[in-house]
Amino acid sequence: MRVNTYLSFNGDCEAAFQLYERCLDGRIGAVFRYGNTPLAGDVPPDWHDKVMHASITIGEQVIMGADVAPDRYEAPKGISLSVHTTSIEEAERVFGELEAGGRVVMPLEETFWAPRFGMIVDRFGVPWLISAESLTGEAI
Repeated sequence: MRVNTYLSFNGDCEAAFQLYERCLDGRIGAVFRYGNTPLAGDVPPDWHDKVMHASITIGEQVIMGADVAPDRYEAPKGISLSVHTTSIEEAERVFGELEAGGRVVMPLEETFWAPRFGMIVDRFGVPWLISAESLTGEAI
């Protein structure tokens, strides 16, 4: 059995996955667009190029996503994606890239459990937790 995260976007799934590909060293898989599926009639004509389904592999994890019809989109609530890096520099780089155009919830700083930890909501509305390895060298 496998459990994957599935993210809903408000028309900007492709741009989000392009950021995650660059920032998190991901690999985008197949991208299916509404206009080329039987669902083309369920979205406005200007949405035919929007993403009906896509996936991105980051490390060993697969994140899936889609643009949700405008009248059905809801911002994520009660979840965060958690990134664990092996260095402070990598945590700072990832935090900075995901922060651009987004909102800092908690600045990236030293905590009692990790040399760096921070929380942001990226410009696409996705909440992230960014951590460097713990002071003992173990992932948290």
